[in-house]
Amino acid sequence: MLWMSSTGKRWICGESSSLLRSCGFLFFLAAGTLLVVLVFMTARFTTRQGLRDLAGESNARLELYVSYLQGVLEKYEGLPELLATNKRLVSFMKKPGGRDRIEALNRYLATINDISDAADTYLMDREGLTIAASNWDAERPFIGRNFSYRPYFKQAMQGQLGRYFALGTTSSRRGYYFAYPVRSNGEILGAVVVKINIDKVEHNWGHRDETFLVTDPDSVIFLSTNPAWRFQALHSLSPAVKARIEQSRRYPKARLTPLPILVSNPTDTGTLLTLLENGRKKEYLQQSRTMPQAGWQVHILSDTKHVRLLVRRTLIGTGAAFILVVVLVLMYRQQRLRMQEQRYHEEESRRMLEQVNLDLEQRVSERTSALSEVNSQLRLEIGDRRRAEEKLRHARKELIHTAKLAAIGQMATGINHELNQPLAAIRAYGANGRELLIKGRIEEAISNFDRIAELTERMAGIGSQLKIFSRKSRGNLSSLPLQGVIDGALEILMPLLGKTGIKIGIDLDPADIKVRTNSLLLQQALVNLITNGIHSVQGQENPIVGVTGRFFEDMVRIEVRDNGPGVDVADREKVFDPFYTTKPSGQGLGLGLTITRRIIEEMDGHIYLEEKGTFTTFVVLLHQDSAEYPGKHEKVGVNL
Repeated sequence: MLWMSSTGKRWICGESSSLLRSCGFLFFLAAGTLLVVLVFMTARFTTRQGLRDLAGESNARLELYVSYLQGVLEKYEGLPELLATNKRLVSFMKKPGGRDRIEALNRYLATINDISDAADTYLMDREGLTIAASNWDAERPFIGRNFSYRPYFKQAMQGQLGRYFALGTTSSRRGYYFAYPVRSNGEILGAVVVKINIDKVEHNWGHRDETFLVTDPDSVIFLSTNPAWRFQALHSLSPAVKARIEQSRRYPKARLTPLPILVSNPTDTGTLLTLLENGRKKEYLQQSRTMPQAGWQVHILSDTKHVRLLVRRTLIGTGAAFILVVVLVLMYRQQRLRMQEQRYHEEESRRMLEQVNLDLEQRVSERTSALSEVNSQLRLEIGDRRRAEEKLRHARKELIHTAKLAAIGQMATGINHELNQPLAAIRAYGANGRELLIKGRIEEAISNFDRIAELTERMAGIGSQLKIFSRKSRGNLSSLPLQGVIDGALEILMPLLGKTGIKIGIDLDPADIKVRTNSLLLQQALVNLITNGIHSVQGQENPIVGVTGRFFEDMVRIEVRDNGPGVDVADREKVFDPFYTTKPSGQGLGLGLTITRRIIEEMDGHIYLEEKGTFTTFVVLLHQDSAEYPGKHEKVGVNL
């Protein structure tokens, strides 16, 4: 073996070479033994910890699933008892009557079935014969069929609440049955039965790495998120159990074969099951909970592949770390032998670098002096330009603010115009609320008062626009769904729409289109435009008022159109002028479109009038998002 001395000369470990080879062999033997022990302990600990974590997560889901099942059953548990006290059913059981009375009862049970969202509701006499059913008009109704062999009927005839899960012999559909006796003066006349469909339980709880099972007292799986396991058993059934199941016709035509469980290993976290699926072995962690009232056993089988993957990754990481430590120890020995030689070269390199650094520092000092003079001149020029730009912005703001104050007189009249619509809506909702309170319809009255509160908030917001307009800043803009803004405008116009009977067509493409706007301002503008459309189409044979929203290049194009008489060519240039109106005296001030134009321009948008065929269309263009147009949204004030 060759080694380097501190002087850089090589020497041979003569007789000591065999000793070093022996020490190296012992070192690698000890390292290999330690690696095997470390891998074994790590695998054992990681597997146990992984199963604990998996059991904790699965147990929480199992508790939720059991609670969900109990909630589904408790929802319908009291319904049969409630129906059994129904005078109509008791009277029918005493005196069934003719065909008309039976048909009326069938329709009554169908109505109850629809309201309760049950699968079937039917009435049986004391012999087990079905005399009325909600599925009376189905292809295979229950009427005329005898279900006296069912355990739920036997329990009901003993005066108890009958419970039972089975496949329907008529419908071949799974269901849970509740039955309760119908009594008259203490005598049991028959039973009323409610069947509920619990198929949705499987759809709502399916998971690719977990399988939920629900078994009956005989360990037969009747609910499973794995369809292939339905109507199989957790273990082999005895001939007596199979005979009893066939006698009750609980699972007709079901083979009731056991699951292909190869290994079952109980642990402190659950039972580890190894199943044969599609010719391949698969391991699950099984945990169970009991539902004593229903007589069910609920199980969750969690795939342990993530635990096995965690163990493999941990072992790979542990082995890699151990090997890395061994390699580092060997490298450390070799590194020490090279350190002295490197120190000499480092000292030589350091002296050369110091000389180079001195030369560079001198050159940098010369260049820095020249750059400092240039930077001083640039700073002076930049300062002068910033001051000039600040004066220009200040002058522009003052000019715009002065123009805005001059328009406040017109806006004050416009605010009065805009408040008339919410006030009319408040009067309508107030009158309706008073009538609803008199009739005892409290919830509907509260809904009217909530709408009144929303309208008062809008009136307050309309008033605040005068303050916003008079300041040097404008209302905040944000990216909002256009559908929500239109819904708010239609809520304000609800009294007018109800009075005129005109329906507003909404067409947004896409439906979730967003626009850069202020919700209150855009609502105010849409209320004005839709109101004009409603007034225009009054008296038309087929009135049409519609609102559309589309992307248009880098903006959103909103159209409010109607098929009214339209606007004369001579008047199209005047429609946005203050106090200009074509309505009869007393029906408008002529400020709605003026205010609307100022609102749209306040939001950096545009509005104009188009005539398309038989439609009069007001087009509004607004930005999609300020992030895409930063320069356009820095403008202050409104274009007057």
